[in-house]
Amino acid sequence: MKKQIENRADVSFLVHQFYAKIRADKEIGFYFNEMITDWDAHLEKLTDFWETNLFAVRKYKGNPHAVHNDVDEHFGSKITANEFGIWLNYWAQTLDEHFEGENVETLKRRARKMSTFLHMSMFQHRQKESEV
Repeated sequence: MKKQIENRADVSFLVHQFYAKIRADKEIGFYFNEMITDWDAHLEKLTDFWETNLFAVRKYKGNPHAVHNDVDEHFGSKITANEFGIWLNYWAQTLDEHFEGENVETLKRRARKMSTFLHMSMFQHRQKESEV
C-alpha cells in the first residue's frame, strides 16, 4: 500500500530504495560505486538533502554543484543528459512504487530542476576548464 511522504523516515526509505537501483544499474551504477566509498554516510547526506529540499529543515550542508563537477571531471567529462535521464527515471519509478500524493509530484519536479541545473553546471565547468 502506498503512503504519503510525511517525514525523514519516509525520505530515508525513498533514498535507500532509489540508490539500491542506481548502484545496480549497468549503465550508470559505476559512476556512483567508484566515487562513493562510504555508502552509509552518503545515504545519510542524501537523506539530509532531500529532507531539507522537501521540508525546509536545514539539515543538508554541502555543495552539489562542486561535487558533481568533480565527478564529471573524474570521468573525463563524459556525463551526458542520458545519465541524468536514467537517474530521473529511477527517481520517478521509486517514488511511484512506494508513495503517493503531493510530495511525490514535488520531489519529481524538484529532481528534474536539480538535474537540469547540475548538468548545466557541469557544462559550464567544462568550458572554464578548457579555457585554462
